[in-house]
Amino acid sequence: MAANSRSSTDVATTAPKPAGPALYLTFMLEGEAYATGILSIKEIIEYGGVTPVPMMPPTVRGVINLRGAVVPVLDLSLRFGRAPTSIGRRSCIVIIETGPVDARLVIGVIVDAVMAVQEIAPEDIGPAPSFGMKISAEFIGGIGKAGGRFVILLDMERVLSVDELAELAAERAPMSAAEMPR
Repeated sequence: MAANSRSSTDVATTAPKPAGPALYLTFMLEGEAYATGILSIKEIIEYGGVTPVPMMPPTVRGVINLRGAVVPVLDLSLRFGRAPTSIGRRSCIVIIETGPVDARLVIGVIVDAVMAVQEIAPEDIGPAPSFGMKISAEFIGGIGKAGGRFVILLDMERVLSVDELAELAAERAPMSAAEMPR
């Protein structure tokens, strides 16, 4: 197993469970229901287009101007190794704050549609199955039951890992004159 991946049993034992029910934002992506804790959600905005930035990894669709701040926008579907998100009339950008308290980053993620904010009790959260998941197990914080259906609980700190995104960007960066073959 790779050093940076976690098995579903690792996720269940390392992810802290809240003492009581917690609130999660549920959303759709390619017909599947996902959720993330609302404490990291800054806001939800209607998709209005993004400005592409040259030499960024494919997962970074571009940037938006959010009240004078430049915010990178990731295509969550591409981040999960799937086809690019098709923008529809219900597409949204969920603005998320991530990273350590002293160095918070604001990043937007494109989702097909936001569904609701739902309470999920700790006893309604279980580990992700070790098979059949369409995304990497390292991105999954568990499987929750909300509103009579199962939702994939995302570990947004890992999904939006700045170090990993920087590595992806470095892979696409042009070579310097010193690095070019002679």
